[in-house]
Amino acid sequence: MQKTFNFSPGPAMLPAEVIEQIRADLPEWHWHGVGQGASVMEVSHRGKAFEELIAEAEADLRELLAIPANYKVIFMQGGAWGQFAAVPMNLLRADETADYLVSGGWSKSASVEAAKFGAVNVLASSESSGYTGVPVKNDWKSTSAINKRSAHINNGIALSSYTYVCSNETVYGNEIHSLPGDLPSPLVVDASSHFLSRSMDVAACGLIYAGAQKNIGPAGVTIVIVREDLLDRAPKNIPSVFHYKHMAAHGSLFNTPPVFAIYATALTLKWIKAQGGLAEMERRAIERSTMLYDAIDASPLFTAPVAIADRSRMNVVFDSGNPAIDTEFVKFCEARGLMSLRGHRVRGGMRASIYNAMPLTGVEALVAAMREFKPT
Repeated sequence: MQKTFNFSPGPAMLPAEVIEQIRADLPEWHWHGVGQGASVMEVSHRGKAFEELIAEAEADLRELLAIPANYKVIFMQGGAWGQFAAVPMNLLRADETADYLVSGGWSKSASVEAAKFGAVNVLASSESSGYTGVPVKNDWKSTSAINKRSAHINNGIALSSYTYVCSNETVYGNEIHSLPGDLPSPLVVDASSHFLSRSMDVAACGLIYAGAQKNIGPAGVTIVIVREDLLDRAPKNIPSVFHYKHMAAHGSLFNTPPVFAIYATALTLKWIKAQGGLAEMERRAIERSTMLYDAIDASPLFTAPVAIADRSRMNVVFDSGNPAIDTEFVKFCEARGLMSLRGHRVRGGMRASIYNAMPLTGVEALVAAMREFKPT
């Protein structure tokens, strides 16, 4: 019986079955039953076995998300911060503007980073409310809607290179449950914190990226899914390791990739398929988050600040309103084997990250702790 539960926002817990397979492969990796004569951390990325593994990982990802044939899948490095720069480097043209929805700290950081490479327009921001919700689309002010004030005009119309959203904000615990449509430019989605916890309409997006260390693997690999026609937007003078078309042309093997992280991600993709795919991941996510939010809402001590319609299924933020009590509760939980519940340093309080690998029993244990806790 599991004695501890890891509520870390990332690097996060992996499925127990994946951990056991990794344990078995550490001394010598066996690929489809054939020993490779080396640990999985030591194999060459140019070897046949690894090339087959990364191809299988891509195939499994394409199957899970129903990725159309006109989209490239790239395994990259640098995490979300790398993509904060890579997206504008590849997609933001000199005579255009990028539209950013700021619904939390990560989308705000992404907009600031993008401004180093060109013009950025903030569609809307919920910062003044403490990011307790996602700005509704009716309140967005797109580049085309403010063309009279824009510095980038083309025949009287300000052009947007892309529209950027972070569909799940890890720090503040809000989630975009339905991706926006009817946009004037390709939709770019940072889906890191809820990637593969539900289905996504890939064809409605120009680009999706996700760091693996939340739902599908260890830190080190970032998955980029990009529509082929966008690959030609990139100028030639950007670094090769950030150049989507260049990396895609080399099958993600232009430079040494994060071999171990891709291997572990490939195992997790197999695990998701074996569990029933994204429909089952979403069912579990709803079950876990509903149980936890119901307990918080019924608690006389704790509150969840995020608007109900925008609450994240992956990152549940809550607090008592008293930092000393919050600290005491975190220590109370740690003594019970409920780990990494302290909220992000910029927000405080508590945060329970309940990704795909979190069993329902972990949430049940946290709910029991909330009910039994009595502040001194």
